[in-house]
Amino acid sequence: MIYLIQDRATKEQIEEMLETLGSYIKLAVDIKKEVLAGGGEYHADCEAVLLENTSKQVDIWGADWYPLTQEIGYESLINIRPRQNNRSMEIQDPVIRGKVGQIIKKLLGES
Repeated sequence: MIYLIQDRATKEQIEEMLETLGSYIKLAVDIKKEVLAGGGEYHADCEAVLLENTSKQVDIWGADWYPLTQEIGYESLINIRPRQNNRSMEIQDPVIRGKVGQIIKKLLGES
């Protein structure tokens, strides 16, 4: 199940997003609107949910959330975008990476 998360996720939402992969959640994060879509099998599925909700592709970055350890992985195929100077699956710009991390912790992290 993929959720569009605009406010802090509930425990139930996190549990349902974990159903697909078990130990982590694939995410797409809109760094401009400070929202994310999580769950599902692919980052691109989450990205599609954000695009359907008026996000712009240039603002969306892929990541993974590991609830047990509260850690973030910053690698995704949707992050490969040479025209934005990101030639890797990993988010290379420290500012973008920081924004992605901040939004994930705010919406999914333990309070």
